[in-house]
Amino acid sequence: MASDAEASGEASRPPPPSIRVRARPDPLLIICRCFSFVTAIAALLCVAVNALAAVRSFKNGSDIFGGIFRCYAVAIALFVAIAETEWGFVIKLWKILEYWACRGMLQIFVAVMTRAFPDVSGDRKDLVLLQEISSYLLLACGLTYVISGALCIGFLKRSRQHNEITRGQAARDLEELLRRKEELEALLIVDRA
Repeated sequence: MASDAEASGEASRPPPPSIRVRARPDPLLIICRCFSFVTAIAALLCVAVNALAAVRSFKNGSDIFGGIFRCYAVAIALFVAIAETEWGFVIKLWKILEYWACRGMLQIFVAVMTRAFPDVSGDRKDLVLLQEISSYLLLACGLTYVISGALCIGFLKRSRQHNEITRGQAARDLEELLRRKEELEALLIVDRA
């Protein structure tokens, strides 16, 4: 009889609430993601400005070497924008981009390439203004990366990213264990009945 009472007591008992682990987002990682987004936008702006300048150089036919230079600037600026996504394939292939000082120097190089060979004739003041804006914006991002790299902020970011990934995996594992526990308890209840 006691076992019937225990079985009916367990059957009427509601299942334990599932534990939901909520981790607060890391402020440093949020700031790094926002800064990476701004840097990618600056690099894409450099891509657009250099592409316009290359088309203009080839269209006029007067500055073929300037056009070729701009094509290289487009390719490298596009690579900078892709590197800011921290896509695993790119970072795996170019390990040096994990170091913020190196990434910043690459951005400074693109900014200098974008600013080089301005339109001295004064025909396209809007293009020169866009070149200056994009180059100085990417230059500022590059300098910030170099300084942050010297202060080991990149290492701190990678460490916190690793902790966030580990914490997320542990939370998913815990939820899976709790779900499995509830399933096993339900099977025990069914077996006792």
